[in-house]
Amino acid sequence: MRIFAALFKVFMKYIYQNKDWPNFIWDTRKVLPVLAKVRNLQGKILGKMELLGFSVRKESTLIMLTNDVLKSTEIEGVILQREEVRSSIARKLGMDIVGLKPSGRDVDGIVEVMIDATQHCLQELTKERLFAWHAALFPTGRSGMYKITVGGFRNDETGPMQVVSGALGKEKVHFVAPSSEVINNEIELFLKWFNAKDELDAIMKSAISHFWFITLHPFDDGNGRIARAIADMQLAISDETSQRFYSMSSQIESRKKEYYHILEKCQKGNVDITDWILWYCECLKGALESTEVSLQTTFKKAKFWKLHAQTPLNKRQVLMINKLFDDFFGKLSTSKWAKMTKCSRDTALRDIQFLMKNDILEKEEGGGRSTTYVLGGF
Repeated sequence: MRIFAALFKVFMKYIYQNKDWPNFIWDTRKVLPVLAKVRNLQGKILGKMELLGFSVRKESTLIMLTNDVLKSTEIEGVILQREEVRSSIARKLGMDIVGLKPSGRDVDGIVEVMIDATQHCLQELTKERLFAWHAALFPTGRSGMYKITVGGFRNDETGPMQVVSGALGKEKVHFVAPSSEVINNEIELFLKWFNAKDELDAIMKSAISHFWFITLHPFDDGNGRIARAIADMQLAISDETSQRFYSMSSQIESRKKEYYHILEKCQKGNVDITDWILWYCECLKGALESTEVSLQTTFKKAKFWKLHAQTPLNKRQVLMINKLFDDFFGKLSTSKWAKMTKCSRDTALRDIQFLMKNDILEKEEGGGRSTTYVLGGF
């Protein structure tokens, strides 16, 4: 038995080495029930989104795209600043928001990729578009300290492309990608399938395109981020809207170990990718369920702004109220208000007192030595 296991390990093929590659197969009996649940949940949330006004849906898109960019890069170990990402997305969506921070070229690059993928999901995916995305991700022509081929496929000059973990000298090879000599033909085959108008469900197409592209690993770096952008492109087609209301990358990041495990498992052996599709659909289901929870905050925010449509609020107050709804960390004090809005403490106190008078803010109970404030119940 041990001899058989050893021989199997020696002769085990990567999925792209199968004679049936890339004619993927899956167990429809297992996939359809999960896909049906995802579609049902997707329909319910889309219906709720339609009840929101255009500006609120646009704000929701801003939040979800911000999460998607942050988490897609975080999966690769790249940490970006939330405010920079949010500012970059808001500017590119033409949103008039107070207090936008400047953003760097690296942030603008991944934002451009995600917006192009989701806002222009019906446009054909081409090699030139992929090259443009890759160049946007690496504006300096380097990945960290290392010079890489940017805006073009890898050439394997330093050896085969491998997915490796572990310390130097103790590396573990998880996957060896196809040779660079076949990448151009492989990508052409992938793009022909991706752009074809067929009857395959767009969620299924999203799952398969994610797996297929990341298995090809055509670039020196950034393959995961581009694979997720491609998958999001198909999800936007599935949603039949460019407005984003869930973040698939957030779910993947929260299950990162599972993500890499299921990829490695399905990239070895035959062309049956049932396990990958099931995992992907369960992950999407989790993303949609998280959105159901966040929609409660969105509805509350929409109700608030409708109630206070005629309340004379200044830009500082609008900025801070939106932050309290969306992404405020810690407790709100007069000094924190002054620092975040770049005003004096006296001005901050007057801003807060006005909001308290209009039942928008209230003092937090048990605030300790310094007074802190929270949104009122309105």
